Amino acid sequence: MSGHCCCSSIIMSAVLLQVGQCGNQLGLEWWRLLAETPGQGRELDRYPFSARDGKLGAVFIDSEPKVLRGARQLVRNKRLRESNIVAGQGGRGNNWAYGYHGRQGEGECGLLQRAMEALRMEAERRDCYCGTILLHSLSGGTGSGLGARLCEEIREEFPAGHILSVSVAPYQSGESPLQHYNTLLSLASLHRSADGLLLFRNDQALGPAEALRGVPGGLSNPSCPGDSFSAMNKHIASCLAGLLLPVHSLTNASGLSLGMEPWELVRSVCPLPAAKLLHTTQACSRDRMHWDSLATSSLQGLPHLSPEGKHHSSRALLAVARGVQVDSFVTSTALQRLRRGHHCVPWNPFPIDHWTDPRDELGCSHSSRRLTVCSNHSSASDLLGQVVRRAGEMIQARAYLHWYQRHGVETQDFQEALDTLNAIIKEYDTQGD
Repeated sequence: MSGHCCCSSIIMSAVLLQVGQCGNQLGLEWWRLLAETPGQGRELDRYPFSARDGKLGAVFIDSEPKVLRGARQLVRNKRLRESNIVAGQGGRGNNWAYGYHGRQGEGECGLLQRAMEALRMEAERRDCYCGTILLHSLSGGTGSGLGARLCEEIREEFPAGHILSVSVAPYQSGESPLQHYNTLLSLASLHRSADGLLLFRNDQALGPAEALRGVPGGLSNPSCPGDSFSAMNKHIASCLAGLLLPVHSLTNASGLSLGMEPWELVRSVCPLPAAKLLHTTQACSRDRMHWDSLATSSLQGLPHLSPEGKHHSSRALLAVARGVQVDSFVTSTALQRLRRGHHCVPWNPFPIDHWTDPRDELGCSHSSRRLTVCSNHSSASDLLGQVVRRAGEMIQARAYLHWYQRHGVETQDFQEALDTLNAIIKEYDTQGD
């Protein structure tokens, strides 16, 4: 089977790989959102994310069976194949090395091998397999370690296919004493294998997530952290839908969606492979708010200055407008506002791409509008700098290193990961020159 195809006469589609607790919870929210989106029930629009028999084009993977209860409910509802659930019998101890290398002696029955076999089978059900979308966390052992290993294996087996990683970064205040190691090793590996990384940071996603819940001032209830995570999953899924659901701009004359949105996204916002960390914001309105006002609202969630006071900039950005009177989006001042607000680099003569669709299928009313903006933005270097600093301090103190050495990761591996992230930081810091 070919790893990639560009034939417009057949339906092209993606396989979603949901790894670890965060990836599976986010994936379930994504599929729930699609099920509730009216247009996605139509025959022409469901193929990018489903097989011809209507089964979901997803593989659910975790090292513990209890995380996959939601997936098993989809099997009972005849929406998912049982073979697309891959479960282990023990966790990965929040340890990237354990998730990446797995249990000793697992062989062909190991979690990695079974996950890859499920992916192969799902890819073969496609008219044309174009790539994989990976949903996972950067901090947990399974999501970060196994997720990174799967990304490497997919790149080797399907070298011409695309890989888009949807990576969730932990709170900087701390979720686990190992999160900086896990994030360091995961980002370094993903940057080598993936074509683009849609990076969602819990700290930045919390405000929009709480707004969805109607919490005044974006203040969460510390006694109900599960509510906050659920709201953040809803926010991230909404951003993904804004970017990846079929748009009229990319359909053919018959109205058939070719499922090219994830891969055109990568081509639009990753002009050079040395920097491919992507920042996403979204603004929506139930009424006919002007597109330029939505553009201004989308900029409120964008970091403009680094901790050192340096202005951030964007190599390229994609704006996806959905809703009534979408033709007026191009004639409004929205694109100019986005270009100024993102401080687009002067060396890219065409830094902005835009897609439009006359329907906002995620909206609550017929007059709703939604603007989702994905930017290759230098604020990614802020996160990388924090990870490098905190992980570097821990390495110098030799904190927890033996936990990783036990599973095959040595000090040299950490140093190579630090070098990779420092190179990315340097690339973003000099991109505005």
